[in-house]
Amino acid sequence: MELRLQTGTAGYAPARGARAGTEFDPSLVECGNPACAGSWLTYLKDRRRPVLEGQWACSARCMQTMVETAIRRETTETVFTVGSREHRHRMPLGLILLAQGWITNEQLQRALDLQRRAGQGRIGEWLIAKCGVDQDRVLRGLGLQWQSPVLSVAGFDPAAMTWTVPKALIERTGVVPLRIASGRILYLGWEDRPDAAVAFAIARMSGLRVESGLVDTAELGRARQQLCGCPFVKATVEQVGNTELLAQRMASVLARMRPRASHLVRVHHLYWLRMWLEMGSMSPREGDVPATGDDVVDCVYLVGSEQ
Repeated sequence: MELRLQTGTAGYAPARGARAGTEFDPSLVECGNPACAGSWLTYLKDRRRPVLEGQWACSARCMQTMVETAIRRETTETVFTVGSREHRHRMPLGLILLAQGWITNEQLQRALDLQRRAGQGRIGEWLIAKCGVDQDRVLRGLGLQWQSPVLSVAGFDPAAMTWTVPKALIERTGVVPLRIASGRILYLGWEDRPDAAVAFAIARMSGLRVESGLVDTAELGRARQQLCGCPFVKATVEQVGNTELLAQRMASVLARMRPRASHLVRVHHLYWLRMWLEMGSMSPREGDVPATGDDVVDCVYLVGSEQ
């Protein structure tokens, strides 16, 4: 699957001023909680912070309400179920390789028999390890299966890519950000299949168009190792029992950190909150990807138990 995702898609557009680099006149900003009772004291407050998705919160209570609304939006989006439905309708990898003439029927039957006896392993792994099939052919077959291009790691700059995605998401989803082309397209690398939900969340957070592709397993492993050895945006990872506790923790962090901008996206059972603390961090070179990790903080929350 080749993902060409653009933020601002109908139904998913962030609130006015939600993008980190958006500037606005604080004198025109009202509390983002529609039910805010307000008072004359509200007008004496600094209305530049804290801001969640372009909306200012005049109090901790209002911030809690705004966070709850954002979490409900993320929880009810249907994009996260798309991948499983698509997977059921895809042609098996072995049949694709056979149809392309890249393997013989004997090789396929041997791999299937080995997989059945072992009760584990992907068919591509058995074809490579025990049937003499070239890894490049299996990778190309996966590309056809998922309608996704095969990407190289050419131009990969691990130090620059650390600002795009928290390390916790890379470790839990397998995604590797490879490069940003022309300041507007972020390429993501995957080992055997793209994850539409992850790519969609990264597109929304980064403000960039995202394209996913498959990468040779060994090359991707080396790139991931290099990436994880670099410093990332300051981040915390926390496990919470349910979305009610999530809202409380997130509202507390926003009230304490008082960001100039912040944005929330869901990645399966993970919720990723990114906060831009100062104006300098809100003027990145590419989309909303920070130029450095200064004055930017990521909070990753795992809701429920991690399987």
